[in-house]
Amino acid sequence: MSTTDHLTPERWDHANRLLVRKALAEFSHERLLTPAESSPGRYVVSSDDGQTEYGFAAELLQLNHWAVVADSINRTRDGKALPLDMLDFVIELRETLGLSAEVLPTYLEEITSTLASTAFKLAGPRTSAAELAAADFQAIERGMTEGHPCFVANNGRIGFSIDEYHAYAPEAGAPVRLIWLAARRELATFSSCADLDYDTLLSEELGPETLARFKGTLAERGLDLADFLLIPVHPWQWANRLAVTFAGELAKRNLVLLGESADGYQAQQSIRTFFNTSAPHRRYVKTAMSVLNMGFLRGLSSEYMRDTPAINDWVADLVAGDEVLGRTKVSVLREQAAIGYHHEQYLKACAKGSPYLKMLAALWRESPIPQLQTGERLATMASLLHVDQDGASFAGALITKSGLPANEWLRQYLDAYLVPLLQCYYGHDLVFMPHGENVILVLDEAGAVQRVIMKDIGEEVAVLNTAVKLPPGVDRIQAEVPQEMRVLSIFTDVVDCFFRFLSATLHTEGVLSQDEFFATVAACIRDYQESAPELADRFAADDLFAEEFELSCLNRLQLRNNQQMLDLQDPAGALQFAGNLTNPIARFAPARSY
Repeated sequence: MSTTDHLTPERWDHANRLLVRKALAEFSHERLLTPAESSPGRYVVSSDDGQTEYGFAAELLQLNHWAVVADSINRTRDGKALPLDMLDFVIELRETLGLSAEVLPTYLEEITSTLASTAFKLAGPRTSAAELAAADFQAIERGMTEGHPCFVANNGRIGFSIDEYHAYAPEAGAPVRLIWLAARRELATFSSCADLDYDTLLSEELGPETLARFKGTLAERGLDLADFLLIPVHPWQWANRLAVTFAGELAKRNLVLLGESADGYQAQQSIRTFFNTSAPHRRYVKTAMSVLNMGFLRGLSSEYMRDTPAINDWVADLVAGDEVLGRTKVSVLREQAAIGYHHEQYLKACAKGSPYLKMLAALWRESPIPQLQTGERLATMASLLHVDQDGASFAGALITKSGLPANEWLRQYLDAYLVPLLQCYYGHDLVFMPHGENVILVLDEAGAVQRVIMKDIGEEVAVLNTAVKLPPGVDRIQAEVPQEMRVLSIFTDVVDCFFRFLSATLHTEGVLSQDEFFATVAACIRDYQESAPELADRFAADDLFAEEFELSCLNRLQLRNNQQMLDLQDPAGALQFAGNLTNPIARFAPARSY
């Protein structure tokens, strides 16, 4: 069987139609496009030269969400019908989208890769949303078909060959064995949480047989395991970067190839993070991977890794010590250990943040499996936005399976997910990046959400208060953010980038109207605020019932610079805004004001 059998005319046409639909919806949401209504419920977008038109049917929902009907889209030029082609769409609208000559070719490559990924998924088994709602954790993980809901080019993965795609793409679900390297102790930095040390970690993750094998490999070269620290590496990174770019380090025996892991792993949605399928109680492994995907090379900074366990300890202690968070039963998956290699010559040659300083590092994150109680199971929160090939949603299937009325199911989910975010924000100035891939849902056997588990802590959390005294190293997460932008951590990351899609999915499927959805969100917020009158001043200063909030645009970032969307030293300063959105929660504000 050929590795490109999924690339058929029918699937390519289908993939293009789906991505043009998403482009029309998301670019219109970000006000890059301004569709003109041609007749009731139908709209048209014209190319830069005005000669090509895209007509489509859509329902304009709250939060300026365009629910575009994929089958309704047509493309005409000078009155002649043309096939839908996403690359042509981008080229025809390049000026409107603000694509420079430097960015355009790479963006087209990212679009092509995204289309190919969609074609691969279309060629796979037709698993219904109801079947997936009854599936296990990792079956759900690899069953996700969309990727990030906001980004149009969300599966670029530039650097993968077709064979590597089949081997390492999350949707392929292929078993992976990690590569292990030994690194000279004086050139590597290991750090861990307070309750873990290096020897215990290796014993728990590798076991005695694999450790003995690695020790023997070093001994055959006249080297002693005690002089080295061991680093797990993505096979792609080894073959495409380290074996070449770090060839001198290998020749000098500063790095030594030890071989593959005994355990098998499955790539997660984030592509560089792996779940241990041989021993699910063992930790996730997150690796450096110099693949361009959604605006960044997905490396890992050795410098950042050093402080990651301490940050995780601090966040975990805060969560464990908070009474409100305790009632929600929220927990975090600590990144318990990290290791990074320091290539001395690149350190001398490269500026801070250079991709060359992010090629060889890894971290270990707790597995959620040991946290499960009898009758509980797991699903990535990204699954709530999943829609199968017949248009049925995973969220709708869970609601049906649970036997609960839709608004009750939603309220249970909000109490588990939204309340912890509100308490962390208002009570501690602590914000997460709580999108679908960063949150794990703990479900009961019927499909109702019992609690949530937060992950990806070290690189994503921030404390929006520079006056808070934090331990050295942990103070890296303090961020000075203008007052008017602080609450966007809820409005943008939760309301616009997740609830917008979930509410639209349930609305269009007839499961729950948008009015009922946001009324339930508002009730959750009101109840939380009433339970914490001591925070009334904060609720007034950062008002979630404000009439409007600023529209922060993710695609505009990628269209401007798809090599590095944000300056990681000042992410807030690089954001792109396009006016305001009407807040759908505002009309359900409490009678009193804070």
